[in-house]
Amino acid sequence: MKPIAAVSPSAALTDSGAVSWGAVFAGAVGAAAFSLVLILLGTGLGLTVVSPWAHDGISATTASVSTIVWITVVQLLASVLGGYLAGRLRSRWVTVHTHEVYFRDTAHGFLAWSVATLLMATLLSSAVGSIVTTGVKASGAVAGAAVAMTGAAAGAAVKNDDSGSDSVAYSVDSLFRANSPGATPSAKTAEVTRIFANALKSGDLGTADAQYLGQLVATNTGLSQTDAEKRVTDTFTQLKQTLQQARDKAKQVADDARKASAYLALWLVISLFIGAFVASLSATFGGRLRDSSVLATP
Repeated sequence: MKPIAAVSPSAALTDSGAVSWGAVFAGAVGAAAFSLVLILLGTGLGLTVVSPWAHDGISATTASVSTIVWITVVQLLASVLGGYLAGRLRSRWVTVHTHEVYFRDTAHGFLAWSVATLLMATLLSSAVGSIVTTGVKASGAVAGAAVAMTGAAAGAAVKNDDSGSDSVAYSVDSLFRANSPGATPSAKTAEVTRIFANALKSGDLGTADAQYLGQLVATNTGLSQTDAEKRVTDTFTQLKQTLQQARDKAKQVADDARKASAYLALWLVISLFIGAFVASLSATFGGRLRDSSVLATP
């Protein structure tokens, strides 16, 4: 049996330029496809543990941390695959110095990561991306609805209309509660609601309004003027505190959402940098394996 003879390096010369775009696009497509699979997997796993109902599922903090960790994992795995493919499939540079080969392999990994990132950005903004982001948008819609409802409860009370907010209406109804329940005069209720709404704008119930409302309450409930005015003052103070708490809660929810978005964006940038580094490193590893392959003929 004849021994296998190794072909000289010159016979294996396959230089075709500094950049093997075929290898770059192959690595990018592989990384993008793998990223899509992992993102779909992460979305499916996330939907099984996230619930829009109170006290169900995981907390918002846990969900944010899990999202950040999963995005980083996706970047790492996809970048390793894309960089390795770009380095392993590129043309062999026989006449190039070792340091230049190392630089080119690093560049191939970085280019594969760049093209894959652009492909994923395009994909996630297309109709296919809407499938991937459906769960995220649904969760965001639930959170947005909660913020909107809280903000509406805080802001509706300061609107100068006949109906007012539920909080104002409830407080006005409580003014006319008597020992013997009876029908509340709707005309007076609407008037008191407007007085309260106007006072909420300025933040203070004037003396004249307090005395007038005390007369209305005393007339319809049988309380003394002093007790009626005290009820008016206490009710208005409680209403103002309730609305202020609603405003504070709405601000807190909005601020938490802003901070979460900022942190997520920062970690996304960090994970992208990690992906670029890992793809470049993996390309050098794949390139070394490519160059260590020796052509042989029988």
